[in-house]
Amino acid sequence: MAAPIPHRTDDWWRDAVIYQVYPRSFADADGDGTGDLAGVRARLPYLAELGVDAIWFTPWYLSPLVDGGYDVADYRTIDPAFGTLADAEKLIAEARDLGIRTIVDIVPNHVSDQHAWFQSALAAGPGSPERGLFHFRPGRGENGELPPNDWPSQFSGPTWTRVPDGEWYLHLFTPEQPDLNWAHPAVRREHEDVLRFWFERGVAGVRIDSAALLAKDPALPDFEEGADPNPFIDQDELHDIYRSWRSIADTYGAVFVGEVWLPDAERFARYLRPDELHTAFNFSFMTCPWDPDRLRRAVDDTLAEHAPVGAPATWVLCNHDVTRTVTRYGRRDTGFDFAAKTFGTPTDLTLGTRRARAAALLTLALPGSVYLYQGEELGLPEADIPLDRIQDPMHFRSGGIDPGRDGCRVPMPWIADAPYCGFGSETEPWLPQPEDWASYAADRQATDPTSMYALYREALRLRRTAPGFGDGPLAWLPAPAGVLAFERSDGLKCLVNLSGTAVELPAHSTVLLSSGPLDEQGRLPQDTAVWLRDPAPAQA
Repeated sequence: MAAPIPHRTDDWWRDAVIYQVYPRSFADADGDGTGDLAGVRARLPYLAELGVDAIWFTPWYLSPLVDGGYDVADYRTIDPAFGTLADAEKLIAEARDLGIRTIVDIVPNHVSDQHAWFQSALAAGPGSPERGLFHFRPGRGENGELPPNDWPSQFSGPTWTRVPDGEWYLHLFTPEQPDLNWAHPAVRREHEDVLRFWFERGVAGVRIDSAALLAKDPALPDFEEGADPNPFIDQDELHDIYRSWRSIADTYGAVFVGEVWLPDAERFARYLRPDELHTAFNFSFMTCPWDPDRLRRAVDDTLAEHAPVGAPATWVLCNHDVTRTVTRYGRRDTGFDFAAKTFGTPTDLTLGTRRARAAALLTLALPGSVYLYQGEELGLPEADIPLDRIQDPMHFRSGGIDPGRDGCRVPMPWIADAPYCGFGSETEPWLPQPEDWASYAADRQATDPTSMYALYREALRLRRTAPGFGDGPLAWLPAPAGVLAFERSDGLKCLVNLSGTAVELPAHSTVLLSSGPLDEQGRLPQDTAVWLRDPAPAQA
């Protein structure tokens, strides 16, 4: 077993700040244009100084990278573009020595079409045991020329692909990502072994990709919009799978966070029962527009969803799939919807940055854990990727309508005056950096007390050292229209002003931190947040 990380309790995950690393774009140690694990190891002191509790790595496994690594060919092998298994083990150990835990990404719904299982299934032919690990079916129509059903894709385009012998296989994502058959015991055994493999190497947790999609109705019926139950989302068999996983995680003291997109609060909470997943991502808050009523409703709904099962909420403003916060909050429509993404939407970056700073303090003051996507602490905007450089399959499968997700995956700017902003590449990185990327560089922001980085660093320091933060109760306070105001324990208060005018602060003894300066009258300006401490009690 790995040595314990100091200074945190066993329930660290209930109030942790977890930093998401997209390895391909974080830091490049070998100069080939692609980020790697050695690059992350070199930047661990940066993450320790920032004050994070854990790192979640998006997939670093062997992959053709058709879908950014979410098409896994081998879960026990690190992709050579990122390094080796020994590099991963060193990274996990060195991070642990700095008090930072590691969370890896598991993609159980599907594998790469280059995975040994799928290659064997193609070679074995119809009716073979190898094909039983996937969803192979004969087609419909007179000559089997039509897909077996009409299920919609999670990306655009068809969900079935026909192979030369006439059968079709299911893929809810791209054709290069065939869905596994989770009714097959070998599929379950394999993933349980993969969990043990990484827990034995000191991994503290697992993020489960598309966690509600694994089990399918074995009849594979046609899809009916709004049907209950959905034949490929939130099937009841999933809970038995995750109970089995939980028993393994408990043996190692490890935790899970599930990617669970479900509108039904009661069914969402089922995944967070004490014998299933520890946490699940909170997407209603992440996709919510910059609107006081809707934000408050998202907070209330999230806390209400989690309360019956005693699970902590998770809060996140964006990730590797979602338009960056600064850009989104500077638009007329400040929410997020995959179906509504378009090219060339105008953004006021000054406004978006001011709101993103306020949102950072709002998020970090809420009860539960927080996920911070790389570059958010630098205030990076969404980048416009030239059409000939886009790599995301969402763009191509939409017929070029969807701009894809590459704009939030651009390599990090570390050193303003270095080639490619210190990303480490000797050649141009795999995605081009915008011309103004140097202005966001970490080295400049580290010495600027007004920078986004300085705000996050101080906020994380206070969250870890000052009373009142993390998991626990929240009570809304009376406030002017357009202002979110709530109290935590130990007299901690958070105010976020989304109104059109500056507002007076309530009685307080200390201003702990504000996302921007107060005005000359000491009032909280529009699109600004502040943390306050209550007045000290009167002396007897």
